[in-house]
Amino acid sequence: MSFEPLIYAMIFVGVLLSVEGLYLLIFGKSVRLDSKVNRRLDLLEKGEDPEDVLETLRAERDQHRRNTGIPVMAPLYERAAQANIAFTPTGIMIVIGVMAVMVFVALTMFSSAALILRIGLSALMGYSAVYLWLNNKAKKRMELFEEQLPDAVELIVRSLRVGHPFSSSIAIVAQEMPDPLGTEFGIIADEATYGMDINESLQRMSERINVQDLRFLAVAVSIQSQSGGNLAEVLAGLAAVIRSRFKLFRRVKAITAEARWSGWFLSMFPVMAIIIIQLVEPDYYDDVANTSMFTPAMIAVGVFLVANVLYMRAMVNIKV
Repeated sequence: MSFEPLIYAMIFVGVLLSVEGLYLLIFGKSVRLDSKVNRRLDLLEKGEDPEDVLETLRAERDQHRRNTGIPVMAPLYERAAQANIAFTPTGIMIVIGVMAVMVFVALTMFSSAALILRIGLSALMGYSAVYLWLNNKAKKRMELFEEQLPDAVELIVRSLRVGHPFSSSIAIVAQEMPDPLGTEFGIIADEATYGMDINESLQRMSERINVQDLRFLAVAVSIQSQSGGNLAEVLAGLAAVIRSRFKLFRRVKAITAEARWSGWFLSMFPVMAIIIIQLVEPDYYDDVANTSMFTPAMIAVGVFLVANVLYMRAMVNIKV
């Protein structure tokens, strides 16, 4: 059996790590989400005009969404918008091209694949590596946003109870909360300052950021603005619900951790066993490799492994 599948896997992992390294090399600490000072405040502290800061932040958040109509690149740009990646749409395409060239060079050096296969694998691995990287970045940003949202809503509630209007409460959240939530609420505060309806701003943010609890917030504020009532009490109840859901989600995740790791182990063990056998005794399958049943058996094993991964994932993917 050939070692080339293992070589392909190692090249793909290397390319995936290279995307993150390239991103950090170009943008450095400016792309960190755990900064105590959010990006909006950082720009304002540098002396930039508030209106220019608003336009800059809007452009950063809309640059990828304007390109989601492109069929092949749409999934990438959608994830990039959710992750608020500093790369421009053109930059993402350049990164894919650079990664594809790196894969092609590596395949040329370490494999004997035909030229057409190397070109196809290079394009596929370059695209897949960038997609997985963007998807991971978007997932982390959404999880952090969900974690920060209950604190932000409670801060709004306390501000409303001491007499501040809702727009001022949003501005306080923008000043006190770190990214990603701080800058997003800062955009709402600035848009309200320059005349946009705050309900419309909240609705646009809930559409831009795919977080269910944020949609609840936008709907609650919209209903209260039309029907009246005590907004502080409504948001206090919403904050309690959001926090309870978040705690329940973490508890479910902890309870199912063993099952998830067992599923991954059972799924990866056959693959790791084949790799180890090939490394220890490369001729182990020579007696059966040329039989008529070998290829169908390998295909059947692959199908069962994929089915096992999907089934295990479905069993532990509990919706909260």
